[in-house]
Amino acid sequence: MVKSAQLRALRALIVACGLAWFGPGAPATAGTLLSPGPATLIRKSAEPFGLSASSLTGGGLYDKWQGVQRRLEDELVQLALCEGDPDRCASPAALQFLAIIDAARLREGRARIGEVNRAVNLAIRPVSDFAQYGQIDVWSSPLATLARGGGDCEDYAIAKYVALRLAGIAPEDLRIVVMHDTIHGEDHAVAAARLDGRWLTLDNNRMMMVEDTNVRNFRPTFVIDQHQVMRYADTPLLANATGPVPAAPLAVSSLVQAGQFAPAGEVAAQAD
Repeated sequence: MVKSAQLRALRALIVACGLAWFGPGAPATAGTLLSPGPATLIRKSAEPFGLSASSLTGGGLYDKWQGVQRRLEDELVQLALCEGDPDRCASPAALQFLAIIDAARLREGRARIGEVNRAVNLAIRPVSDFAQYGQIDVWSSPLATLARGGGDCEDYAIAKYVALRLAGIAPEDLRIVVMHDTIHGEDHAVAAARLDGRWLTLDNNRMMMVEDTNVRNFRPTFVIDQHQVMRYADTPLLANATGPVPAAPLAVSSLVQAGQFAPAGEVAAQAD
């Protein structure tokens, strides 16, 4: 009984920390975005790629992220228990994730971000959601992904996002970005981390981190931060300089129900 009460108290503490973990971030700063052509465009938003975004209040993508957050509450409890007593930890995935986080904490700046990018890329084998679950587009929390040993792009991105946050990166400097590959016609998710005012993209397809201004042939469609899911509202600027801008993607856009988005400035009122 005493042990059960202690676990409930610990869980409440971790969940409270989790709510703060996803709380509002500090004001962001501005920068510049280079188009594929010779012109230089002024960054109109502090989000990755400099595109303004509107906050979603519902829809499939919103629900998927809410589900990840709920599962993450339990995983934060598991991580706390395993960090406090690793010898009695019942989750090899938690120990593996803690090792990634601890290695990142030993580094600073770009090296810390790169450590997480490399470690997560090596820890997860690429496998489609349909192959694993018999479903399309299943979003998994980090420990669930590591326990299976495989995942697709958004599973890598979520694991990197959480690992970087627990390694000490400020929440306002972390994002998950959903993009549409204009060459292959597929949707793709990456983590993004801001360092010295510049956004670095962390892709499961490469070890090298690429600055958002250097990303080509992708159309950013959605961006997720610690407290909201947003849809990019501006005309994308990342298409191949030699080809036309394709139509909006169907696979991801179908996750958002019409009319369920609002200006980002109203998100605080909607969250209450």
